Amino acid sequence: MSTAVLRSIPTLRPRIPTRLRAGSLAGLRLRRAGGPPRQGGSAGAIVLALVSALAFGTSGPFAKALLESGWSPSAAVLVRVGGAALVLLPALVVVWRRKRPAQRDSRIVLAYGVIAVAGAQICYFSAVQTLSVGVALLLEYLAPVLLVGLAWARTRTAPGRRTLVGSVVSMVGLVLVLDIGGAVDVDPIGVVWGLGAAVCLSAYFLLSAKVSDDLPPVLLAGGGLAVGSVAIGLLGVLGVLPLHASTASVELMGRTTSWIVPVVVLVLISSVLAYLTGIVAAGRLGSRVASFVGLTEVLFAVLAAWLLLGQLPVAIQLLGGLCIMAGVALVHGDPDSGADALTAPDGAPTAEPHPGSPLVG
Repeated sequence: MSTAVLRSIPTLRPRIPTRLRAGSLAGLRLRRAGGPPRQGGSAGAIVLALVSALAFGTSGPFAKALLESGWSPSAAVLVRVGGAALVLLPALVVVWRRKRPAQRDSRIVLAYGVIAVAGAQICYFSAVQTLSVGVALLLEYLAPVLLVGLAWARTRTAPGRRTLVGSVVSMVGLVLVLDIGGAVDVDPIGVVWGLGAAVCLSAYFLLSAKVSDDLPPVLLAGGGLAVGSVAIGLLGVLGVLPLHASTASVELMGRTTSWIVPVVVLVLISSVLAYLTGIVAAGRLGSRVASFVGLTEVLFAVLAAWLLLGQLPVAIQLLGGLCIMAGVALVHGDPDSGADALTAPDGAPTAEPHPGSPLVG
């Protein structure tokens, strides 16, 4: 979800400091309830948020090109997060020396790396392997609706009317995107992977509620990337995850090009650039603005898949995508979403967008 979602899911206010998405599902920085949000919506910050969303949106099409040339999803993820971790390593070391995280935060970073980075990305890339990029990302964007349902089930308290309407609209959109009984053959395994990515993203928001306010964003983001890389590498060595890579040429925009091109884009554009621009944008924009700008990642992903792969959802799926995004926007904008109960008791800190978002798109 750009920065994810960089981005944030402010209305769900999962008290957290994230994907990184919106611009892409960005993460969330804690502030005290009732405190003034940091609204600095300058045109420059909005441009940065859009750049971040665009950068995150390119990951699916370029990963798809690698997968079609013989790469396994886990290998593509390892190259992306591992490469990004190496690029950010100098900054991570400097911040680590200046301020080491508390033991509690260290455990959160470990879980963040395994779930929000490795888990979400493997699920998303596995979904992209058999689904169109747009459909796979839309499935992942159902995370806020899943949180609403979980909050309702655990607290026995119904969310606000606006959230209910948004959830229903999103579910209708899901049915349209899957085009059940229609002309489009949607792979059910791919759908399961896409929903798995949504579950990982939901878990990220719940995990982030436990992060202390003084954990530097680069430690959460860079540390998560490093942990995710190590986790995927170990599972690959143990034979749990297939790590197949290929030096065969890839097809982009109807032309044959080197496999190095999508690898470089995934590392430098879809990860490093997306994170850095998202960090700056999230720091200048308030939670509401940052999260809504982050929704453009889906649009950018669909456009990138069309230009690079010639891949475009059919009309009924595009309509479903609009329904999902409209539903998510309604949930975002409802202060009575009910998901707050999942993250902290009354009076606890609430969430603001924060740069340490998961690598969603």
